[in-house]
Amino acid sequence: MKKLIWVSLGMMSLLLPGHTYREHGRNESNSGSFRSSYVPVSARNPHYFELSDGTPYVPVGLNLCWPRFIEEEAAGLAKMEMYFRQLSKNGGNYTRIWLSAPFYEVEHTHAGRFDQAKVRRIAAVLDLAGKHGVKVKLCFENFRRLLNYPPKFPGSAPFDRPVYHTSHGGPLEDMNDYLQTETGKKLFRDRLTFLQKHIGNHPAIFGWELWNEMDAVQGKGWQTWTDEMLRQLEKQFPRHLHMQSLGSFDQADKYDMYQSVCALPDNQVAQVHRYLDPAATLEACKGPMDVLAADAVGQLLSYQLSKPVIVSEIGAVEANHAGPSKLYEKDKAGVLLHDLLFAPFFTGAAGPGQSWHWDSYVEKNNLWHHFGRFAEAIKGINPVTEAFTPFQINHSGLRTYGLRSKTTTLLWCRDAANTWQMELVAGKSPETLKGLTLTVDSWRPEGKKASVSFYDPWQHKWSKSTPLTATLSLPDFSRSLVVKLSY
Repeated sequence: MKKLIWVSLGMMSLLLPGHTYREHGRNESNSGSFRSSYVPVSARNPHYFELSDGTPYVPVGLNLCWPRFIEEEAAGLAKMEMYFRQLSKNGGNYTRIWLSAPFYEVEHTHAGRFDQAKVRRIAAVLDLAGKHGVKVKLCFENFRRLLNYPPKFPGSAPFDRPVYHTSHGGPLEDMNDYLQTETGKKLFRDRLTFLQKHIGNHPAIFGWELWNEMDAVQGKGWQTWTDEMLRQLEKQFPRHLHMQSLGSFDQADKYDMYQSVCALPDNQVAQVHRYLDPAATLEACKGPMDVLAADAVGQLLSYQLSKPVIVSEIGAVEANHAGPSKLYEKDKAGVLLHDLLFAPFFTGAAGPGQSWHWDSYVEKNNLWHHFGRFAEAIKGINPVTEAFTPFQINHSGLRTYGLRSKTTTLLWCRDAANTWQMELVAGKSPETLKGLTLTVDSWRPEGKKASVSFYDPWQHKWSKSTPLTATLSLPDFSRSLVVKLSY
């Protein structure tokens, strides 16, 4: 007997738009037009991005912040090019880099003294990204205090900046000096000026991010500093996007903080970081990855800011971010990566989620193909011209995330019984779901017929259905299925 799933469009909320521009088997990010274009927020639809030539742009990628454990330039550049190549051939077109990582740090000997060789290295990385059709978000800073905050993990970037402290010949005593005094602010502005002079107009740059998780700095006044320096970015980098990031949205005190920072007029992209963390105080951060991601997007959409929303850091960690999650060792299929990619876009974000743990998870488990599966799922969809309304239906068997416009409806159907707890902890293989039927009211405009196609991202296979009637029979699938209805 077939199970019946009732899908009601009356449950829809939050008007947004939606989708991408790839054709099957071809990455258009390698075109000359893409490589020479910048990425503004779309003037036609502020919930999405487009290129300066008007082509829609969905940022498909992950954080590739530095070549971990590599100091020598040639080896580091080769590593970064390998990442870009793998990403590009799997439909990716976006990444993020930390300029404060030692491999890129231009101000490592004295405050205000900049390394010409390091900025040439940054330019070389941008050239490699452009060669492979990848746009790069550059994050300026990540340190949290001036002294005695070494790298949190082996191969990571340090969380201090000793050259700014008076004990190392610098002009500052602490982070309050950095954030609140003209001397401290000038250090940052001078850094911007140096980078603007050398790479400020590079077309491979997606945008500039002030800080990684700035609410973690151990000083007062970072909110006022953020507002002021976002305006400075607008002056010095008018061709690129400008944004700020906060720490993982995993506890109640982040609600007001996220809303106030996302709402800043010069913060052009509403970004959220969120991790699966057993020590988090918000329950959404302990459960299924798709629920974790969808909830984060929903929080930012509820601010109604008319800005693109991006889940710009997402992954799984040991308790209190003590390191990459041990779940990664078992997740050879990439269940967590699949969910963190698909859930944000299908709940109204401007792109898929952007994974952290590029080396200890994605590279180690060779999961690059998941980016291609996402790109394939949304091929031919223009997020600027569509006017998608995101909606969600919870059913005893499926969690269905949907986007609907006048011409298209997209569904991502996730088996609710198949979770990371089941596969990666209990060790149970996913079941094949058979005989499921969607019963639909008001899928299509009155009088219009709809063609239906299905994409199984786990089998990388498209299939078609007969024209839509009162019910829609789903093909057999495991874990998840994408449904596309065209009117």
